[in-house]
Amino acid sequence: MSGRVLIIGSGIGGLTAGIILAQLQLPVTVVERNPQPGGLMRSYRRSGIDCPVGVHYLGSLDRGQVLRRLWDALGVTPLIPLKRMGAEGIIDRYIFDDFEFNLPAGIDPFEENLRRTFPEEQRQITSIMADLRETSRALSTFDFLLSPTLSDLSPERFESMGDCLSRLGCSLRLTAVLGVPAELIGIPLRDCPVYYYYMTLASYLLSSWRLAGSGTAMADAFVSQFQSLGGNIVAGDGVAAIEVEAGHVKGAVLSSGRILPADVVIAAVHPETVLSMLPPEMIRPSYRERVAQMENTQGLLGVNAAVAADLHGALPYNVYRLYTGSDGSLARGIFHQLRESGQPGVNLLSMITTSSIEEWRPWEKTMSGRRGEGYKEAKINRARELIDGAAELFGLREMNLLDVYSPLTIRDGVNSPGGSAYGIMRTTKQLMKAASLNRAPVKGLVFAGQNRMASGIMGTTLGSFQAVRQMIGHEKFIRDVAGRLI
Repeated sequence: MSGRVLIIGSGIGGLTAGIILAQLQLPVTVVERNPQPGGLMRSYRRSGIDCPVGVHYLGSLDRGQVLRRLWDALGVTPLIPLKRMGAEGIIDRYIFDDFEFNLPAGIDPFEENLRRTFPEEQRQITSIMADLRETSRALSTFDFLLSPTLSDLSPERFESMGDCLSRLGCSLRLTAVLGVPAELIGIPLRDCPVYYYYMTLASYLLSSWRLAGSGTAMADAFVSQFQSLGGNIVAGDGVAAIEVEAGHVKGAVLSSGRILPADVVIAAVHPETVLSMLPPEMIRPSYRERVAQMENTQGLLGVNAAVAADLHGALPYNVYRLYTGSDGSLARGIFHQLRESGQPGVNLLSMITTSSIEEWRPWEKTMSGRRGEGYKEAKINRARELIDGAAELFGLREMNLLDVYSPLTIRDGVNSPGGSAYGIMRTTKQLMKAASLNRAPVKGLVFAGQNRMASGIMGTTLGSFQAVRQMIGHEKFIRDVAGRLI
């Protein structure tokens, strides 16, 4: 492994892989088609306010916890300003039509609140908490990184969480409360594997954090750490084609025509996007068919608005307005975060809800900045729905709309098919198919990031550590990388 490595994509997945390999003193180049590296870690500015896209809050960043240990190993922790959530004992507030539930900081307080809110379901809660604690333990030991295989995970870990709750006989209300964490990784509860579900929930319960200071701080931290280790970034010039010779990658051709030789190509972008870069004859029909059949997570509609601080103060927790269907399942949810904007006297209200690409089909073949007035009007109309709901929720009389982004924005920004926010949907039905995609169609090609293992900051980071393990081999990974995690 003394050869050149080229990484496609400069989001957290690509830069995580890049930092690890640069720490191993390998020559690494990250290629980013956008003018600035950082992917969805990087905010954008409207009216002097940093508006987040992909990073709203993070879990497990306290000392000794999973993401903190990963970041410590990467050397980025001191570079990222953070603010702990839960100052009032609440991380998230779930608001339903007829009841509310506060998600507290800590696994024990979470159990206490469940038992207090659902006194008739003590047996069910006992079972759920046992599974949550077991997953939290497995997560903290890095079994999935340090073990040569995933054999330690029993088949029950990949049962649907919806089926699990149904088997336990949970009420519709308890099921609705427990359904929210699945939405955080873009998977309906009925299809969400138990292990991914508990991994997500445990992460936020252990500790939850927001970025403090500049909205570009996280992206800047990863970029500066990578470059300080000798890593090279090529921005504003995406990969047009991956060159292959005798079944093995040999480099990439950029949009400008520039050729970058490489012995290994790590793709921190969606497999469907990667296939479009490969010579068609190099892709087995069965592999192409698996990728084509994969269901992706939905896109998102995001709204950012300015609120005068004297009208409503910042909140140290998130607010979810949730709507259930007739069967008790979550039909729709809207995430709200009201925080300091960095400007005196102004707070930032960020709202997010799912949005299908079908809603934006009339503008599917257009590019950002060139969609016309009809698209702007459609975005504003959707934004008004969220703003009106927030006005009622928080008792606000006045808000200044800063910006709206749609699945098309995400699609164009990070080259995600259909504007999918979290890539491949790792449901119980297609979990094995998704895992099989990691056996790339050509030698020297490795997938990293969220499209390898799971979505979210932690899932994406873990996926890139796994990608490096595949690339350098288990023994070298244990010897030269894992020691920084233990």
